[in-house]
Amino acid sequence: MRSIVTGGAGFLGSHLCDLLLKNGHDVICIDNLVTGNIRNIDHITSDRFTYLKHDVTKPIYFGDKIDYIFHLASPASPVDYLELPIQTLKVGALGTYNMLGLAKEQGARFLLASTSEVYGDPLVNPQPESYWGNVNPIGPRGVYDEAKRYAEAITMAYHNHHKVDTRIARIFNTYGPRMRAGDGRVVPNFINQALNNEDITVYGEGSQTRSFCYVSDLIEGIYRLMTVDFNEPVNIGNPTELSILGFANEIIKITNSSSAIVYRDLPVDDPKVRRPDISRAKKLLGWEPKISLEEGLKETIRYFRQL
Repeated sequence: MRSIVTGGAGFLGSHLCDLLLKNGHDVICIDNLVTGNIRNIDHITSDRFTYLKHDVTKPIYFGDKIDYIFHLASPASPVDYLELPIQTLKVGALGTYNMLGLAKEQGARFLLASTSEVYGDPLVNPQPESYWGNVNPIGPRGVYDEAKRYAEAITMAYHNHHKVDTRIARIFNTYGPRMRAGDGRVVPNFINQALNNEDITVYGEGSQTRSFCYVSDLIEGIYRLMTVDFNEPVNIGNPTELSILGFANEIIKITNSSSAIVYRDLPVDDPKVRRPDISRAKKLLGWEPKISLEEGLKETIRYFRQL
């Protein structure tokens, strides 16, 4: 099999490249390194791996046969997409359009890495794939939320109109080695603050909830989704829900930190709850997360200690 991974030098993309190579694929990693990092793929020495520095909002063509296209390219943290709003919208729209066009031309199977952010600040908990969401299209998070909602819409349009074989993975909060230390997300923020015995910054009262999936579980779920015959969205995430305050205390405990917790105002449109209903993934993929939060955090903290 010959597979393309867009955003392949990013956190999730680099782990997906590893799994594909392990499973015998030839892998073409495409990344313009706006938020990705070449260090994430430096360890790969396989002659079945090719890295191309390219912006997927511009067309790209391949003469040789492509079997799978995993479209992961996008800024994915609030810090990134608030600094790069136009690029975020362009990669969700033009990038997805270009990769779907390539899939159509090649007869390749296409997987879109969508996000739980399509559910916005949900009024339903847990969130099933049938829930349409509660999104503010003109709010600060709208550039990411709507980019991914559009990406889902054009993916289904290519499936229905052009008969492209498509998959949509709605990815929930994921953590693990290769996360960027300064990407602004809760896991690297809390870990860095705890390791430095700095105050841990909790927004609001910390009662908002998240569900954290370890990266190896998430990547396995994405791979399995690509290999089954199902075109509608599938939630991939860990259904274990905990409060942000509870998560901060867990980090303090594991790192044996002397950090105190300080409170700041809640950001605009910050989701109050986030938990996937993974009934569809269990039934279709025979998949559910295996790595416990404590085990995953220990691995992640070990990585951050080495930075």
